[in-house]
Amino acid sequence: MGVALAVLAAVCFGVGLVTARAGLRTLDARSGAAISIPVAAALFVLAAPFTIDLAAFDAQAALIFAVLGVFFPALVTLFTFRSNEELGPTVTAAVSGTAPLFALAGAVLVLGERVPAAAAVAALGVGAGVALLSWDPRGVRGRFGGRALAWPFAGAIVRGLAQVVAKAGLALWPNPFAAGLIAYTVSSCTVIGVDRLGRAARPRLTRGGLAWFGVTGVLNGGAVLLLYTALTLAPVSTVAPIVATYPLVTAFLSAAVLRDEVLTPRVVSGALVTVAAVAYMVAAQ
Repeated sequence: MGVALAVLAAVCFGVGLVTARAGLRTLDARSGAAISIPVAAALFVLAAPFTIDLAAFDAQAALIFAVLGVFFPALVTLFTFRSNEELGPTVTAAVSGTAPLFALAGAVLVLGERVPAAAAVAALGVGAGVALLSWDPRGVRGRFGGRALAWPFAGAIVRGLAQVVAKAGLALWPNPFAAGLIAYTVSSCTVIGVDRLGRAARPRLTRGGLAWFGVTGVLNGGAVLLLYTALTLAPVSTVAPIVATYPLVTAFLSAAVLRDEVLTPRVVSGALVTVAAVAYMVAAQ
């Protein structure tokens, strides 16, 4: 069940990266994050009366979720949107594919998880496959540099370590809805504050931008809920490599909808490597 939920989370993350790219055609990254994250937070608030049992409340877990919310999804969303803005969805996805490596390292050092050899091999395979299917220096020539790459790399580090922190909190209070509600509430305050910080002029809000980032918020919020639920059922070493396959969805959907990607032999080969790595890990278990 944890594997299936992780796959669904990857699908939602992948589609969300494409809808965010569409929204970035009319709004900047900070404005987009200030729309998408509060939309997801509002959905968690609406679901709270039906999904959260306060009798099981754990103050330590709530604090962990609140601290997590400062970084994930707030900072990850800002980093990803900014990278998407500068490098496009496929290169952003390629670099983001390194997230499971940080997640596995954190799981060993923080949680004391024993990472199976199959999971380690799968994480490396996913990273290689995602890089192969997404990497195209010709498509970002003139914009491709250390500063631009810092955005997706920072996002990958935070995304990977966030899974470790979430797993620690969920061990104390295994309620994914509570984790999502607290984290998204704190994240909403974070991104709204960042959006208003140092603004000389407000960007013009369009219906298209509002709609695209609203949909992005729903997709990312659903992805995080699925991710947290998967983490209550399976170790980080299993969930992280699977969730990291979301660039597969991004690449194929970008080719079909945004026309930002062409399904070349390189892309197909990367997809096959990524799927094979995950299939190997699942079969080994």
